[in-house]
Amino acid sequence: MKKGFATVLLSIALSVLAAYGVTKAANLGENSIVSKDGTQAITRTVNLSQSEYPDLTYAAESAVQAVVYVGVTVTQQYQMDDPLFRFFPFLFGDTPQQREQKGSGSGVIIRPDGYIVTNNHVVANATKIEVTLNDNKKYPATVIGTDPATDIALIKIDAENLPTVPFGDSDDLRLGEWVLAVGSPLGYELRSTVTAGIVSAKGRSMNFGSNENPYSRSQNKGSQLHIESFIQTDAAVNPGNSGGALVNKTGELVGINTAIVSQDGSYSGYSFAVPVNIVKKIVGDLIDFGSVKRAVLGISMLNLSDELAVTLKYESLSDMLKKMKLSSPEGVYIEEVANGGAADKAGIKKEDILLSIDGKKVKDGASVQVIVNSFHPGDKADMTVMRDGKEKTFQVEFLGSVAENGVEVSKGEVAFYGAVLKEASKETLDRLGLSAGVEIVSIGSGMMQESGATEGLVITYVNDQPVRTPQDVVDIAKRAERSVYIEGYTSSGRRAFFGFGKETQSETRNR
Repeated sequence: MKKGFATVLLSIALSVLAAYGVTKAANLGENSIVSKDGTQAITRTVNLSQSEYPDLTYAAESAVQAVVYVGVTVTQQYQMDDPLFRFFPFLFGDTPQQREQKGSGSGVIIRPDGYIVTNNHVVANATKIEVTLNDNKKYPATVIGTDPATDIALIKIDAENLPTVPFGDSDDLRLGEWVLAVGSPLGYELRSTVTAGIVSAKGRSMNFGSNENPYSRSQNKGSQLHIESFIQTDAAVNPGNSGGALVNKTGELVGINTAIVSQDGSYSGYSFAVPVNIVKKIVGDLIDFGSVKRAVLGISMLNLSDELAVTLKYESLSDMLKKMKLSSPEGVYIEEVANGGAADKAGIKKEDILLSIDGKKVKDGASVQVIVNSFHPGDKADMTVMRDGKEKTFQVEFLGSVAENGVEVSKGEVAFYGAVLKEASKETLDRLGLSAGVEIVSIGSGMMQESGATEGLVITYVNDQPVRTPQDVVDIAKRAERSVYIEGYTSSGRRAFFGFGKETQSETRNR
């Protein structure tokens, strides 16, 4: 009797196991994709079951607590360019007039004691910054530091025990992975908006509509450096989202939403974020040093492309790769090596093909920017290049990016308090109706940027003395005892006036 009962139980158990196996096999066939290689071995199984779709509620509800609204006020000075003012200045006074402009963006709390990451373009030239938390509390904020090259800024409010978004690892992001964009699109009324999308691409550059060669990159000169290796997503982002969080499905910060590509200024399917692995290094430098300690390699480079093959007189890209003994178009062609730069001192030469830095493979110019940006001046790394069909490895010691005033950072271009100046072209002077002037080629971190200077502005006077060359500007500023006062014209033809105290610059250096 007992033996018969045991037999029945065993039969039932085997039946249940068999039914489970059949059901599992059926589900695998219906809800999974099985990838096999040439030997029929399974290489990847993708589960398409509805139960496997990500639950994004935790990520949304936790991240939204640490994303803030950033309201900014910019006070601009201008001189009344009116005949009545010129003939009767005593009616208006001699001082420039002022006007205020309002703007807004988003920010992400990264430390409980009030440190907030946002975009540089959100807070640039702001005279007042006010942060509104998700619980509607408002705080004045101060700028800790900015980095125009990556469009990242760090601000701080006087508060404690704030919710934060933990840092993730943007290198681990995969194409097609779900992400959330959190911010304040279109202003105050739409604060704490969450949108969802997937990672559409990684390592994107944004040369859309620019005159820059999209196949070219520099990690070299003092002219304005842009480090671009964006995460592209299809999560809806609009003006006001700038500086907000891009988070993964576990609620970790993987990027700072920065830009969109659009014909009308509104979202049209493409949004871009600065990877958090870049943000972490920038923020760490701003907290520790007050500025970004950026390493510079000292090269100009071109991506391996059909265009480069034509330029170098090869029949095609394939022909170029074959003759250079390269297995793929990954890497960059070194077009120029700066004299005395880090690459030059290491032994790197023009026409070398850069393959890897510190063991990390180089895919293109954007990836070189990202890899080099992870180092500090003085750090060392191995660089592998292909030269004459043979791989060679050199050790490079990275140099800093800040050039002293008056240093020629490129042919005809001179460094000046963080900016780069060059003699204005005849075309620019004719367009503005000027006989001479010095153009601001780029604005980096420094006194020029902080005082309100803009790219494309043509300087005509420094401390009431006319200038024709960049060296004129440097020499006049050097002779000034306390302050530098600059007059000029913007690229649109409007008169501009700004200045800064020289003692402020020395104090900044000593911090």
